[in-house]
Amino acid sequence: MKNVLMLIFKRCGASLITIFIISLIIFIGVEMLPGDVAETVLGQGATPETVEQFRKALKLDLPPHIRYGAWLNDFVHGDFGNSLANGRPVAGLIGWRLGNTLFLALSTAMIAIPLALILGMIAAFYRNTFFDKLISTTTLSFISFPEFFIAYILISLLSVKFNIFPSLAVIDPEMGLGSRIYAIVLPSLTLTFVVTAHMMRQTRAAIINVLASAYIEMAEIKGIRRLRIIALHAFPNSLSPVINVIAVNMAYLIVGVVIVEVVFVYPGLGQLLVDSVAKRDLPVVQASGLVFSVVYIFLNLAADILSMLSNPRLRQSQI
Repeated sequence: MKNVLMLIFKRCGASLITIFIISLIIFIGVEMLPGDVAETVLGQGATPETVEQFRKALKLDLPPHIRYGAWLNDFVHGDFGNSLANGRPVAGLIGWRLGNTLFLALSTAMIAIPLALILGMIAAFYRNTFFDKLISTTTLSFISFPEFFIAYILISLLSVKFNIFPSLAVIDPEMGLGSRIYAIVLPSLTLTFVVTAHMMRQTRAAIINVLASAYIEMAEIKGIRRLRIIALHAFPNSLSPVINVIAVNMAYLIVGVVIVEVVFVYPGLGQLLVDSVAKRDLPVVQASGLVFSVVYIFLNLAADILSMLSNPRLRQSQI
């Protein structure tokens, strides 16, 4: 138990260091953007005095290392500053948008994870048969297609041709749960096709790898049905890699949805990030990028911890 706690402590420490490095990269990247932020926001008609006052308000007159320390300290305390575009608190803008992104990600995960696990076990059960090859070929095709291609195919079929679902996933805080689910069907299906393919292939590979173990051969000699062997013996012992791929794909659902949100004009954090980059709204860009990074690192940390708890060999690691 002590060894497990030490490993978890090391993983948490490494995650905090990673977040610090990413925050530094984000700050330096924003600093290296061409042009003057104050002049870009105020426009060419602004007087030099107005530009100078605006620079002081944004603390742009201070050295970079002081501004970085102040920004990171404010971020840790939940103060993300105010938007340059509309003057509203960044925390309020990000809160609602992040909630929408999480809603889309969780809705997709509730479909994709069970579907991927079932398809992976079935593919392993019918290994090297036509059914297995059909599933593998189909999932490989979905992995090869970019998200926007799948999105436009779904829009042309289910929105334009048959007019079943809306082509734009527009939601607002006053909408009910049913209306929200109806509005996000197409972006959710797009993400489901992509992440299901990844998780299904990893589940199949992990189960097939476990099926080569000696205890599986002994179970087969005893006459236990193969489906029971896969469901009750092989799958529980292949959870470690499966948990990792689920966590990675959950991180993708939250962090990598920028393209899908832009295609469907979904008011998520990815759409906010793209709009803020176009407007040079740097406080929103910095906060959104760091929030994405924290969520991604947290999910990977959770995957590491769950993998250690589900795999005795990892619990004995001295890393």
